[in-house]
Amino acid sequence: MIPLVIHYMKSYSSIWIHAVWTTKNRVPLLHKNFRIELFIQTKQNAEEYGYILDTLNGIEDHMHCLIRLLPDQKLTSVIKQIKGSSSHWINSRDLLNIAFAWQAGYGALSVSPSEVHKMRQYIIQQEKHHKKWNLDEELERFEYYRKT
Repeated sequence: MIPLVIHYMKSYSSIWIHAVWTTKNRVPLLHKNFRIELFIQTKQNAEEYGYILDTLNGIEDHMHCLIRLLPDQKLTSVIKQIKGSSSHWINSRDLLNIAFAWQAGYGALSVSPSEVHKMRQYIIQQEKHHKKWNLDEELERFEYYRKT
């Protein structure tokens, strides 16, 4: 009789998502004087929910995030929580003369594990990129790269 050998394999996933969303009506409300603290708070809050928010940055009218999804996580739920907690943080501190809100929806593209480092650098350098092109031009570049 041949012995039955069972190998237990742990699950592994590497699901990387680059997500982008804008302020409501693209009004430039993410002022430099509180943006860094906003990003720190947003990352900490995401971690409390068990989300892996690897890198985030943005400029006055939008935010970029590099998210690593776990197999049981749903992208829409992760982004809803990130957007909700960040808008709540801004509004609860009366940082603006108006109520802050994000635009409905978001853009999301998968990132190859071999490209994660490049995407981190891209997100970190948002202010530099936006000296060259606006958000619409940036999104067009992503669409171009997706097609090639």
